[in-house]
Amino acid sequence: MDDASQTGLPKWLADLDRLLAIRSHFVLSGNIRDTFLIELDGAPTLAPMMRALWLRLKQRGYAFFAVWDRVDGISVYPKEAAAQRDASSLLDLKLKDDGTMAASLDALYEVMKRAVSLKEARVAVVVDFASRISANAQHPSADEQRFFVGCEKLSLHAAPVIPRPQAGAAAEAAADARMPLFNPVIWLVNREQDLPSWFLLDSERLTTHVIPRPDYQTRLAAAEVFAPLMAGHEEAAADARAQYLRTFADNTDGMTLASMGDIVQLASQSVLGIADIDDAIRSYKVGALDNPWKKDYLKERIRGAMVEIEDRVKGQTQAATKTVDILMRSVTGLTGAQARSSSGRPRGILFFAGPTGVGKTELAKTLTKIIFGDERAYIRFDMSEFAEEHNSARLLGAPPGYVGYDAGGELTNAMREKPFSVVLFDEIEKAHPRLLDKFIQILEDGRLTDGRGETVYFSESIIIFTSNLGIYVEGPDGRRVQNVRPGDSYDKVERNVREAISNHFRYTLGRPEILNRIGENIVVFNFIVPDVAVMILDAMLRNIARRVEEEHGMMLELSQVARGKLVDACLADLSLGGRGIGNQLETALINPLARAIFTTDLKGCERVVVADITECDKVYTVTLQH
Repeated sequence: MDDASQTGLPKWLADLDRLLAIRSHFVLSGNIRDTFLIELDGAPTLAPMMRALWLRLKQRGYAFFAVWDRVDGISVYPKEAAAQRDASSLLDLKLKDDGTMAASLDALYEVMKRAVSLKEARVAVVVDFASRISANAQHPSADEQRFFVGCEKLSLHAAPVIPRPQAGAAAEAAADARMPLFNPVIWLVNREQDLPSWFLLDSERLTTHVIPRPDYQTRLAAAEVFAPLMAGHEEAAADARAQYLRTFADNTDGMTLASMGDIVQLASQSVLGIADIDDAIRSYKVGALDNPWKKDYLKERIRGAMVEIEDRVKGQTQAATKTVDILMRSVTGLTGAQARSSSGRPRGILFFAGPTGVGKTELAKTLTKIIFGDERAYIRFDMSEFAEEHNSARLLGAPPGYVGYDAGGELTNAMREKPFSVVLFDEIEKAHPRLLDKFIQILEDGRLTDGRGETVYFSESIIIFTSNLGIYVEGPDGRRVQNVRPGDSYDKVERNVREAISNHFRYTLGRPEILNRIGENIVVFNFIVPDVAVMILDAMLRNIARRVEEEHGMMLELSQVARGKLVDACLADLSLGGRGIGNQLETALINPLARAIFTTDLKGCERVVVADITECDKVYTVTLQH
């Protein structure tokens, strides 16, 4: 139960109960459609909002609720013949056989007037779905304006009442039956903004209560209530039951008790026992019972990950080793194991930093292929497209009332479709600082709520950031100066880059909390050294030969002379990394090769040799032998 309440009631209900003597209108907003833990006959039980209200107010001597909404009009709660008879008599309700009565806002106001001044019984009026009274709460129609003004007057002029002795057994049985209490009007709204602001602010008799999502202790108590519904509960040992309670409460942070009930129902349908509660929670969050992270084939792929990574990302042994360690940690479920609750966090968080063109994006693609078998399966966002604050709506969805609100956000929609994924945020330092704040929730809680109010979960994904931070820094004169250079030792590159990243988040952005959540998952890439550059060039030449064979059906070879000239041309400047080598190779070989193939009759050739490469006025030409 909520620590703030020692009465066996949720805090919002205890507050309402306490204020019945001095407040005539109550506006309840927030988590109003949840179920709530209350004590019934000395034992905790779960009850929806209306029943929770009724069970407590019945104890205070209230005879019934008159409930109104736009669809059904007025009905009586509880749906019992005696309550309906009393309501018809005391409030002059003309109920139909189904227990409802059509009622406009004017008719509702008349019922409110009779209820709040009633002397014969304690009753309450509940305005359900009050968010739907007005299409525009801040600019209501004339009829709506008149209704709300009337309600404001009622709230100010109402007085607490003591029911007369003949009020009925329910009132007489209550220990505090002779206390002066209001016959309240209780408004149930999604958000306070759904009612006119002046209506909420201008009456001292009106009080508002925002009902929060359940806290840890409440979820723990709810897990205890749900436990008998879980398969294997009776046979489970005490430590297994205790583990179930902790797991259920930990892993449902931010969820409602109704969602916890849905998880239990899902577990029952999927034949999941008390020991499998984490699988049921994951299935509820991401919509899939199958868990790729627990598959044996993934463990086999990760065992051979270093070989595959080093084949595609040359010369980054330190970065590759740390990345594989983090991947192994993700598969074994030990991410964030130092914290009490960590299962909501992403499976892995990686921050790839280093010079341009050294393999950061290529390593992200390689990881995707290792995990999911297809390097194109990752979700990529170029963060330079989100340099302006308003572009965050593209990523997360526009807020209510704005264009595109119904479409959702690119990130949230993608995660909803592919909860098991690698999510790559390229060049994260180029995003607007306000957008970076959204990553705090992703990295800490593994969830994000879009503009439509729908929550998506990142608990089964790997989050990768790439950045060039730390290669250049601002000098004393305000100019960008090179912080690390080709030829520096890896230890120096790592130290300087990490320090620059730390300074950027701490001082430039003023958001050290983001850096704190990334933690030690910063993976620094080294510059491309000459020996590695030769390996990258040879790998690219093999790719070119393979493409020529696929497109033209002939083997492509290079003479030692031609290869030597390519080495001189492509490896002269390694500051742009592998991408720079590729750009030079395109100029020195691919373009002239394409020209030669296009203008030369090579029909029937099974083998062609690039014998020489010449350059004149920065235009390259190849000499072919076939």
